[in-house]
Amino acid sequence: MQITATPSAAQVATALRNLAQDMNDPYRMDDSLLARALTTHTHAVLATNPAPIGLALYTLFPSTTRGQIGAFVTDLWVDKTQRGIGLGRTLLAHVRDEVTAQWGATFLRLNHYTASPAANFYARLGFTQKPSEIWVTLEGDALRDLT
Repeated sequence: MQITATPSAAQVATALRNLAQDMNDPYRMDDSLLARALTTHTHAVLATNPAPIGLALYTLFPSTTRGQIGAFVTDLWVDKTQRGIGLGRTLLAHVRDEVTAQWGATFLRLNHYTASPAANFYARLGFTQKPSEIWVTLEGDALRDLT
């Protein structure tokens, strides 16, 4: 197994397609848009063997209340055949190490579906839900109607 913090956009797209398939979610990301994001604000840690078997996709997350930079993990995927061997933990540790080295990160943040089987995994690692924080999304007509 090899882990890299600079995977190609094609490798990341393959891993994200696998994640969407595993979750029975649609995959609507345009490959050129993903490639562009990976050159600017989005980062990835990829595990291969030799095909993608795990991915952590993340962005920097400045927190004014903490006065620190952290990382928001937008997607974490481990191939079904690789689960239970510590790969998810390893990918998150690589994200932590990358962001800590560059920004002195003090936290990781992510969200997941309410019925996600990964919820127990995140809890075992020590992720906690903050009752005072609710994540909301603005999209569609409401986003277009902002003035």
